[in-house]
Amino acid sequence: MIGFPILSLITFLPILGMFIILALPKEQPKNVKYLTLAITAIQVVLAIILLANYNYSAAGIYDEKSFQFIEKFRWINITGISWLGTVKIDYFMGVDGLSTPMVLLTALISFIATLSSWTIEKSVKGYFALFLLLDAGMMGVFVALDFFLFYIFWELMLLPMYFLIGIWGGPRKEYAAIKFFIYTLFGSVFILLVMIGLYFSATELMQDGARVHTFNMLALMNPANYSPDGILSALNPNNLRLIAYIALFAGFAIKIPMFPFHTWLPDAHVEAPTPISVILAGVLLKMGTYGILRISYPMFPDITRQLMWYIALFGMINIIYGALVALAQKDFKKLIAYSSVSHMGYVLLGMASLTTVGINGAIFQMFNHGTITAMLFLIVGVIYDRTHTRGLNDFGGLATQMPVYTGFVTVAFFAAIGLPSMSGFVSEALVFLGAFGVELIRVLTMISTLGILLGAGYMLWTLQRIFFGPLNEKWASLKDLDGREYAMFIPLTIIIIFLGVYPSGMLNIMNTSVNSLVSFVTTTIHSTSLGGL
Repeated sequence: MIGFPILSLITFLPILGMFIILALPKEQPKNVKYLTLAITAIQVVLAIILLANYNYSAAGIYDEKSFQFIEKFRWINITGISWLGTVKIDYFMGVDGLSTPMVLLTALISFIATLSSWTIEKSVKGYFALFLLLDAGMMGVFVALDFFLFYIFWELMLLPMYFLIGIWGGPRKEYAAIKFFIYTLFGSVFILLVMIGLYFSATELMQDGARVHTFNMLALMNPANYSPDGILSALNPNNLRLIAYIALFAGFAIKIPMFPFHTWLPDAHVEAPTPISVILAGVLLKMGTYGILRISYPMFPDITRQLMWYIALFGMINIIYGALVALAQKDFKKLIAYSSVSHMGYVLLGMASLTTVGINGAIFQMFNHGTITAMLFLIVGVIYDRTHTRGLNDFGGLATQMPVYTGFVTVAFFAAIGLPSMSGFVSEALVFLGAFGVELIRVLTMISTLGILLGAGYMLWTLQRIFFGPLNEKWASLKDLDGREYAMFIPLTIIIIFLGVYPSGMLNIMNTSVNSLVSFVTTTIHSTSLGGL
């Protein structure tokens, strides 16, 4: 559409930067930082180009015509005479209304996190090389349309995140890194097993008229491609579709993180350096809900309809439980971590509605949560860099000492609460509007609204303890924001307010694709007349 492979460029540019960084002398830490900043800035520009050239009217769920900026060629081609036969795997990338906002979010958060990383002094080359590898893995997840390629990117981000927490983290960094690794790897095994089961259950029609097993996501979404004797075919009397759906859902739910798989998140957030917490909350959590919408829903529409009440139940638990635990925290960073658990519950609730309004709200909440929570973790990082404490009771009266900082904090806090004119209000309102209209989950939706009150409680109480009242004389010499910190906060503040005033700027991108997804999931009956291979 625009004359060059933009998706490959935006995905693999960080890997090129990583190799350049590894070739630079370690005595040039500033060059390493500036190179990383330049690469992430180029990603933001490419994401804006992608957005500017996006066709809002494209629709469909398993038709290539519904995806844009497609890049596709044969990547792996093995022809054998054994029972496995021919293996064909494509390098297949493309975006639609679900993935385009996530591409923009990933580019933006990576750029902001690079600015936040400017204070890193330990093993600068290693840190920024791993940072760029993590960036590539995250971006690849959102643009891959081949399940095999998707899984490679999904696993690729695991290794750099493990080392970024384990080497540059806090006092309990090894424990947090290992816990994150084990939880995520455990979920990845489930995803891998289901991926293999889908591969052997479905076939794709080749140009020569032959049918071969496939990892093509669009082919796997088409019920006509499933063989009646496939292990995950709805027509197989011994099919394991329910078990496969639960396993796949659990693999993605760990990343969200959904209760009861959430316990890795507070440890990882508290021990991770600030920029990695920003990426973890801003982008990585969204990979879980994105995976459910991109893979679980359209590949298992029948099971999705059966389990929608349970998805809403876990969304409600996330909202209430996360908010209650956040209310009890005395550590600023851990409070924000548990608030993420609560706010991702709104995404689950909107997804469970299986309505266009609810799922639009869920995807919008994914984007808004990414920007708002990234800003909240940056806020924690600023105060921790100056005071080396995160205790909520260790401060008081900072509004008089750091008025500009307090202004940005107020914007972020009220956006997290869901104040009208802030982006968080619109997405949460759409989630509740979509979910309340579904009688099956109406009671769960009504209970979930308590999360709004609890969220206001812990956010306003935190604001009061840290910024109002008499100034703690211990912090009488604290300085307000510097130029680099302005550069971190201003873009996020503009986005939060702009999307609060004009949400159609993002919703128009999603709407057509969400309509197609909802129509497909709510009407598709898995049936096929094809014979097995």
